[in-house]
Amino acid sequence: MNKLIPRQVLIQDSFWSHRLRINAEKAIFHQWQMLESSGCIDNFRIACGEQEGFREGWFFADSDAYKWLDAAAWVYALNVQHSTFDIRSLKSHMDDFIALLARTQMKDGYLFTYNQVHFPDSRWDNLMIEHELYCHGHLIEACVSHYEATGEASALNIARRAADLLVMEFLEGTLGRTSGHEEIEIALLRLYQVTGRWHYLELARQFLELRGRIHPFSALIFLQNERVNVRNQIVKAMRQVYLDDHPDYASFQLPANNHAIIPRTARLRWQLSALSGKYFQMHTPIRKQTVPVGHAVRFTYLETALAMLYRQDADPTLLSTLQKAWERMVTRRMYITGGIGSLPELEGFGRDYELDPEIAYAETCAALGSLFWNWEMVLITGDACYSDLFEWQLYNAAAVGMGLGGDTYLYNNPLLSRGGIMRRVWFQVPCCPSNLSRTWASLGKYIFSSQANQLWVHQYIGCQAEINLDSPVKIDLQSGFPWDGKVRIVLYPASVMDFTVHLRIPSWAGDFHVCINGDPFPTQQPGSPSRSKETPASGYDPRLAWFLPIRRVWSPGDILEVEFDLQFTLRRASPRLRGHQNKIALTRGPLVFCLESKDNPGVDILADCLDLQHPLSLSNNPALLGGTDVITGRTTSGKDITFIPYFLWANRGESQMTVWVNV
Repeated sequence: MNKLIPRQVLIQDSFWSHRLRINAEKAIFHQWQMLESSGCIDNFRIACGEQEGFREGWFFADSDAYKWLDAAAWVYALNVQHSTFDIRSLKSHMDDFIALLARTQMKDGYLFTYNQVHFPDSRWDNLMIEHELYCHGHLIEACVSHYEATGEASALNIARRAADLLVMEFLEGTLGRTSGHEEIEIALLRLYQVTGRWHYLELARQFLELRGRIHPFSALIFLQNERVNVRNQIVKAMRQVYLDDHPDYASFQLPANNHAIIPRTARLRWQLSALSGKYFQMHTPIRKQTVPVGHAVRFTYLETALAMLYRQDADPTLLSTLQKAWERMVTRRMYITGGIGSLPELEGFGRDYELDPEIAYAETCAALGSLFWNWEMVLITGDACYSDLFEWQLYNAAAVGMGLGGDTYLYNNPLLSRGGIMRRVWFQVPCCPSNLSRTWASLGKYIFSSQANQLWVHQYIGCQAEINLDSPVKIDLQSGFPWDGKVRIVLYPASVMDFTVHLRIPSWAGDFHVCINGDPFPTQQPGSPSRSKETPASGYDPRLAWFLPIRRVWSPGDILEVEFDLQFTLRRASPRLRGHQNKIALTRGPLVFCLESKDNPGVDILADCLDLQHPLSLSNNPALLGGTDVITGRTTSGKDITFIPYFLWANRGESQMTVWVNV
C-alpha cells in the first residue's frame, strides 16, 4: 500500500482539531521551555563551545530535543498557511536549533553531547546501555521529518552526515555491534526511503540481524554495565568540582516521576532479563522472537523496524515472526486499554496473563511504539485488525498521556490507582511528551492508504485529502468519532472513475448501516480469518475488525455514509487473568471508561459493586473535562455512579481511579 505524509491531509475534526490545536499552540512551546530550563538545549551549546556550564540530564537527553524537532516540523508545516498563533516564533526556535545542531555536529558527522562534553575520546563503547545509536536514530528521524514537512535540506544534510559516519564505522568498518535500544533501524530505513541510498538500508538490516547473535551476551552486558558505572562516577565527580567552582550555579529541579507500585521481585527480574538479553531483545535472532519480552518500547520499535524492512524485502519469515509476536501480545500480554508493559523497573512485559491493573506500567511511549508497528503491519497485510488496534490504543493507551492543557503528562498508565499519581509538567526521563506531540502532529498520515485503484479508510477522523488512484480523488471525511458513530465521506474524483473504497468495520461495532447517495448498500461480512481464536486476556479483540470493500463507478460529489452503533459493552477478562473475577470493564465504541473518585463522592469506587440490573445511560457534560460523554449507572447499594473516558482521568489533581469495576 502507498501511504501519505501528514501535510497531504488537513484534519478538521470535532474531537481531534481541538487536541491538535493544543498540541500546536501550547504543548510544543511548553516542551521547548522545559528543554531549555532543564539544560537539554544548553548541552548542545556547551558541546560546541558556545557556552560555559555543566552538561545536564541522562546520557540520552539529546533524543528528547530531537523528538521535539520532529514534532515542531510537522506542527509548522500543518499550520503555516492558516495559523492562529505565533508560527514565526516556532519557526525561529526550529531554525535556531537546526543551526545549533550543525555547529555541534563534528566534522565526521558524530553528534552525541554526552561523549562530546564528558568523554571526547570515547565512541561506541557502551551501545547496550548508553543509547548512543538511539540518539543518532532520533536525530536522523527528526531531520527526515523536517525535510518531508518543509522541503528544506538544512536538517537532512545533518542526518546524512551522521548516517554516513555510521555506514563507515559499522557497515564498511569493523564494529560488528548493534544498539541496546532500537530506533536507529527505523531512522535508517526512513532515510533510505527519502534518499534511495542503499547503504542505509543495508546498515539497518545489519543492525537487526545482529540481534541474538552476540555471545556470551551476559558477559558483554556485565562489562558494559561496569564501564557505565565508572563513567557515572567520573561525571558525578566532575559535577561536584564544577559546583564547588561555581557556587551560584543552580540546576533545574525536575518534578517527581509518576507513582508506581514496585513488586518485591521487580529489580531481580529486571536484572535477569538484562543478563539473558531479553530486556534488549538480544536473546535470540529476530526470526525466533515470536514472544513479546523485555522493555516494551524497545520491543515495539524493533517490530516497527522489522515491518519496515519487510516492506523492502518481502521476506516471508519476517512476516510470520511479526504476526506471531502481535498475536501473542494481543491475546496474552495487553491490557484492556491497549496498554503494554506490565512491570515497573523492567518497564516491559511480564509473563503471559500477568496483567495486574494496579502494577501496570503501560508506558505512554510503548503505546506510541505499538501505533507505529500496527501502521506498518496494515500497510503490509491490509488486515483491519491492525488499524483497529491502532484506533483503540490511540484513544486510550496513548491519548491518556497528555493532559487537557497540553502542558501536563503521564508517563506510566495503570488501570487502578489508590492515589499518588498526578500529571507532571516534565519528567526525569522526558521521553513521552515530545513523542506524543510528534505523533499527534503527524496523525493525518494514518487515516488513508491506497494502491492502484483502491482506497483504504483506516481511521474515522474528519479531514480533507487528495489521493492519486490512477487519477486524483479529493476526499472530504466528516466524523463524529469517538462520541458519535456517524461518518460521511464525500468523494470528488477528477472524472467518473471505477475504484474500490475499503471501509474499516471496527471490532467493537454492532449494527451498522451503509448508504451511497442516500440509498442503502448491502453489506456482508467475509468469512473469519484463519488465525487463532484464543480469547484475549483483556476482553478486547481487534481481530474481529474487517474491511468492507465497495467497488463502483464513482462520480464527483458521491456521498458514502456509515453509521455505527456505539453501544455499551461490558467486557470481561479471560478466566486465566488473576484477580478479575466478578469484574467488568465498560467500553463504548473505541473508548474505555473508568471510575474516578472526583466524580463519585460517597462511593467507594474500588469496593462498591455496579448493579447490572439498573440500566446505564449516556449524557454529555459540556462543563466537565472540556466537554465529554459520561455514562451513569447505580451501585447495588443504590448510589449513583459516573464513568468518564479513561484518557481524561487525572486532569483534576490526585484521585483514585479504576477501569475494572466490581459487579
